[in-house]
Amino acid sequence: MDLTGETIIAAPRARVWQALNDPEILKQAIPGCESVDKQSDTEFAAKVTAKIGPVKASFTGQVTLLDLDPPNGYRIQGEGKGGPAGFAKGGATVRLEDVPEGTKLLYTVDAQIGGKLAQIGSRLIDGAAKSLAGEFFQKFNSLVSAAAPAVADAEEAGEAAADDGAIDDVPPPPAETASPATADEAKAMDEVAEIVDEEVKALAPWLWISGLLLILAALLVAVVA
Repeated sequence: MDLTGETIIAAPRARVWQALNDPEILKQAIPGCESVDKQSDTEFAAKVTAKIGPVKASFTGQVTLLDLDPPNGYRIQGEGKGGPAGFAKGGATVRLEDVPEGTKLLYTVDAQIGGKLAQIGSRLIDGAAKSLAGEFFQKFNSLVSAAAPAVADAEEAGEAAADDGAIDDVPPPPAETASPATADEAKAMDEVAEIVDEEVKALAPWLWISGLLLILAALLVAVVA
C-alpha cells in the first residue's frame, strides 16, 4: 500500500526541523508512544499502544535511518510487529518546503503487510492509517505553530533591549575579578554543557524519526479493529 499526505505548519522550516529533534514535542505528538530505545547511531526500536474504537493494540517497531538531509528531509526504513496479527514493513520519505504560510511537510509511505493483516481490506487499512497519521501531524502542527510566535517575541524583546541600551549609552559597571572558586565553577559548568551538547547531537537523528514511526504503527493498529 502507498500513503501520501501533507500539512502546512505556521512556522519557519528551521523551526520545524528543530521541533523534529525535540523529544518533548515528539512525546506529546505521538499518540500512545511508550518507549524509544536507541540501538545504534542509525537504528532504534519503539513501542506504541494505540486505540481505534473499542480496540486497543500494541506493537513494536524497528527503524533504520537511511538518509539525512537537514533541513530538507530524510528517508527511513522500518518494520513493525503486532504478534498474531502479523507485520508491516516499508519505508517513509519526508520533505520540508518553504511556503508563504510557513513550512509544508510532505510525506510518502510504501509498505507491505503480511500475516492476518493481509486478509483485511486495503480500504480499512488506508483509512485508519491516514487517521492516525493525521492525528500526529495535527498535534505536531499545533505545538510547533504555538512555539514559533514565542520564539519570535523573545528575539524582538532582545533586539529592543539592545536598542534601548544603545540609546541610553550607559557605560557598563567595571568588571569584577572572579574568585578562584567562581572560576572553577564556571569551568565545570562549561564542561557539563559540552557533554550535554554532544549527547543531544548524538540523540537527535533517531529521536525525530520516531514521529514517522506512527505511520507504520497505523498499519498494525488499524487492522486489529
